[in-house]
Formats: sequence, C-alpha cells, structure tokens
Amino acid sequence: MKYVSLLCLTLLLSCTSHPTNESDKLIRNGIPWFDTDGNIVNAHGACIVEDGGRYYLFGEWKSDESNAFPGFSCYSSDDLVTWKFENVVLGVQPDGILGPNRVGERVKVMKCPATGEYVMYMHADNMSYKDPHVGYATCKTIAGDYEFHGPLLFEDKPIRRWDMGTFQDTDGTGYLLIHHGIIYRLSSDYRSAEAKVVNGLPNSGESPAMFKKSGVYYLLGSGLTSWEKNDNFYFTAPSIEGPWTRQGLFAPEGSLTYYSQCTFVLPLVRGNDTIPMYMGDRWSFPHQASAATYVWMPMEVNGEQLFMPEYWECWDINKLSKVDPLTDAKKIARKNFEYAANDWKSVNGQLTSNTNGSTLRVPFNGTRVAIAGESNGHSGYARIRIFDKEQNEQVSTLVDFYSKRTDRAVRFMSPTLPKGNYTLEVEVTGIIPMWSDKKVARYGSTDCFVTIEEIVVF
Repeated sequence: MKYVSLLCLTLLLSCTSHPTNESDKLIRNGIPWFDTDGNIVNAHGACIVEDGGRYYLFGEWKSDESNAFPGFSCYSSDDLVTWKFENVVLGVQPDGILGPNRVGERVKVMKCPATGEYVMYMHADNMSYKDPHVGYATCKTIAGDYEFHGPLLFEDKPIRRWDMGTFQDTDGTGYLLIHHGIIYRLSSDYRSAEAKVVNGLPNSGESPAMFKKSGVYYLLGSGLTSWEKNDNFYFTAPSIEGPWTRQGLFAPEGSLTYYSQCTFVLPLVRGNDTIPMYMGDRWSFPHQASAATYVWMPMEVNGEQLFMPEYWECWDINKLSKVDPLTDAKKIARKNFEYAANDWKSVNGQLTSNTNGSTLRVPFNGTRVAIAGESNGHSGYARIRIFDKEQNEQVSTLVDFYSKRTDRAVRFMSPTLPKGNYTLEVEVTGIIPMWSDKKVARYGSTDCFVTIEEIVVF
C-alpha cells in the first residue's frame, strides 16, 4: 500500500520508562490491562477476594470467538494494579450445566468461615439464555483447581435464575444476590441456600452487587440493556431483610455509569476508613477477551446517599486521587507521520477512517505508547500492533472505539517495553460492534470508524 505524509499530529515523548513515579499505583479505566506476562487481563463479571495479604481477582475468561463458557480465571496482586495470572480455576465440564456450548458468567468467590474452603458461584445457562441455573464449586486453596458440584439448591430444588452476585456480612454470613432483588441466605457451609430473605424488589434489575457501611446496606443494580451500558441504580436498607428503598442513580444521569455495568464492590481499607470501590465492566461484544475493559472507582457515601460524581479516567489507588492519564509526559517535538492515502481524513484535528484494512503506521522511540481518541455510536474496532526494529510483533490486540454517546479519552496504552525503536500500527478492522438481546432488539454501532486525536509516547 502506498503511504503519503499528509498531516501533523502531536507526538509527546518522555525519557522516563514509566508514565508515573514508581510509588504511584494508577488504575487506568476504559483501556485494556496487561498482566505481568504481557497478556490482556481477562476477568469479567468479576469479584476480588483479599486473602493472605494478597488480592485475588476472579472473572469470566472470555473468548473473542464465542460467548460459550471457556472457563473462569484467577489473577493475584499485592496492590490492585499489577496483576499476575494464576490459573483458569474452573474449566468447561464434560457435561451438565457448565458443559460444552454453555454459558458461564458472574463468577463470585467467598471463603467460608465455618469450613475454611473457598466456594465459587456462577450463572450457568444455555447459549440462548433459556436454561438458567446458579451453580457452585469448591476448593481448599484460593487459586487452585475448583471442583464443580452442579446446581445450588434451595429447599432441595435448583435455583433457576440468571444474573447473580454474592455478599459476605461482617459476621461471616453469606448471601446470594439474584436479579430483580431476590436475596438468599446461605447455609453455614455455603453449599446451599437456607432461606429466601428478600423475594424481589420493585424497579430492580440485573448484575447485583452489595456492600455495607456504617450499618447501612447498599444494593447496586443495572437495567436490562444486554451488553449495552445504562444508568445503574441502588437501594438501601437498615438490614438485609429490609425494608429496602430505591434511592436512584449513583452516577450522573445520562453518564451510563461511565459506560459500565456494576459487578462487585470491594471494601478498600484506607487508614481508619473503608472506602467502597465500584467495579464495573465495559462489555465489548463480540470481542470480549481483547477489547472489553474495566471501570474501577472509589465511591462516596453520606448517610444513605451514594455518589460517583465524576469519571476518573486515571487515579491513584493509594492516594484516592484523580491523575492526568498522560501525566509526566513532556512535549518535545512535532512529528509528521504517514497514513494510507485517501483512507484517513483529517476532521477537526482528528484522524478518522472507516475503510476496512486502512492502516496507520507510526515509528517511535521509547518504552510505552498510548492512543487517545473519540468513541461514538458510529465507531468500531481497531487492531493495534507494536513491532520492534526487527519487525517482530510485540503487542497485538483489538481496541473498541464504540460508545453509545460521544466520549474522548485514552483508548489504549501498551505494556512497558524495553527502551528502543518501535512501530505502532493502527488498522481499521471493519468490524461493527452490534448485537441483539433475547427480544431481538438491536444494539450497538452503525459503522466501523476509528478516530484518533493523539498518540503519546513515554
């Protein structure tokens, strides 16, 4: 393909090997995360268990090819920022509710105080979501191979529900949270449900998550919009049995919960206080493994009021403070770079293209590269690659530029590489993020545009 130089974009360079000081521990929302092996962190519909001085992240080990269950993953970290892959702790079963060509979602793990074993729960279903069950598995070690036991029972019958979550109270009692505000109290060994303590909440939804602070229980939920994002809401109660009061939204109306869906709330201990940390997914159908990302944010609590008043694209988890996602970058030069003739256009200072296969190649010298760009209802997937000076591929992943409403942010940041000369390649894939729900309502993008505002190198 012939390339010509047509446009100047700002190329920011820094001589540091990392965009922040080593003491800073930054959570970067809405971009792919890389583990200590340089692979995408693949743990969605997740939860975190703190155990033995480490954090363990359990999630759906998603595939880019199918929504069929491939397994549940486990990662560990001592800082909630740097994640080490531990294991696919539960894989596809030979048959049954988590057998081949089944769905496995919303994995949650709790350590049972009575037995000391780790108990895992999940939503299991068929591919058309018409055979729901809550299943469970156990293991004697937190990141080991879990043994699947089948459906979780209540009154000797399987719990035939779909979206679910868990909550462990301060006295060790475990609870199973079900869509539309149903709550079960678990038995002392966590292997069955012994009581239905809440039988449904009006105006409730799916993806339930719960936490407790200052004697008040908070139950978070999401509307039913398939993989699309929506304005999540919450209820409060003086006890788990209720009465529960719907309080409204905890993020600004119209923000679509910062383009995410709640999955879990981690009690984050800071000094003498415990801060609820929201954990949400930015789903990316059909390429969840590569392109689905995460939104984790501290929440503010005032009595029965819960707030996430503004989006923190990047924040320091130790200082609980917002950080410029491109902090410490130093602009030292403007640089021309080449892009495919007639395939990319300059619009309002941005480069944009919806031509399948059009490729932007940018040489750079440094240790890390980031792409800032616009997502909107007409955007699609980009394939991002990084090659070293010998043209060996070092990084390859899909990045989702779609969002229901227009948003401008960092879309990609590479893992830290040895300092050297590299080439960044951005390719328009032509893939349109588009899907339908069980009622065959259409969701997603109308086109496959990739729009870049800035490329930043550290």
